Amino acid sequence: MSRIFSDDGKSIILALDGYSFSAETSGIDKTIGMLSELVENGVDAVIVSYGTAKIYCDVLANVPMLVRADLSTSLFDASVPGTTKLLSVEDALKMGADGIVSMTFPGGENEANSHRIAWEIAKAADDWNMPFMCETLPYGYHVTSKQSNQIEKIAAGARLGTELGADMIKTRFTGEQGDAEIIKAAKCPVFALGGPKAENIFAYFTFVKHCIDVGAKGVAIGRNITQSPNPIGMAAGLNTIIHKNGTAEEAFKVYEAHFQHAN
Repeated sequence: MSRIFSDDGKSIILALDGYSFSAETSGIDKTIGMLSELVENGVDAVIVSYGTAKIYCDVLANVPMLVRADLSTSLFDASVPGTTKLLSVEDALKMGADGIVSMTFPGGENEANSHRIAWEIAKAADDWNMPFMCETLPYGYHVTSKQSNQIEKIAAGARLGTELGADMIKTRFTGEQGDAEIIKAAKCPVFALGGPKAENIFAYFTFVKHCIDVGAKGVAIGRNITQSPNPIGMAAGLNTIIHKNGTAEEAFKVYEAHFQHAN
């Protein structure tokens, strides 16, 4: 776990695993090309798919890495209707991974299958002493109903992930003060899901600050870095909040400074 977290017990995790469950993957390969600079500006670890880890093995060799174990059952369906198990813990170990990740969908149509996948991975991960991150998403991959974004449902899903054997939880936060209940329920480190691509960067930093203030140990962020016009600035801004205990205002100033420097 110490490979995944910084010395302050927090982590900025860059999600580069989109090829496992989406056709909307623009920016991932380009972002990997600037990974060393992203690490210098605060990124602590990455989540990758099996193929991405193979293609970019030289680039990823010195970056703490979690590998995604599951795959969408329908790649061209953006809703991710379900997942199927792809990698074993042994596969992840052979790749030199520091952790393994899978999704569960509490309340979803394929709930039982996703839980079974998570439990099997958690058990094998314990046998090999490998950290397991469970991405617990009530009712499905996207927020599609009021229930799927309710604090009570998110908290129950997070606790289920822990009950299945997760060492870390990755899940939604609503932006409301009650999000602290998600942390309380999980009983293990919780990472805020990066979410859809943000148009208002200051609002996004405000959201991340809220997540950290209620007890999140960091963020697992994909599109808001990989599809950002200023990915280094995004990483540096997140670093200001998560590792330097800065404000959203300070993070936004850092973001803008990198933008101006790049131009």
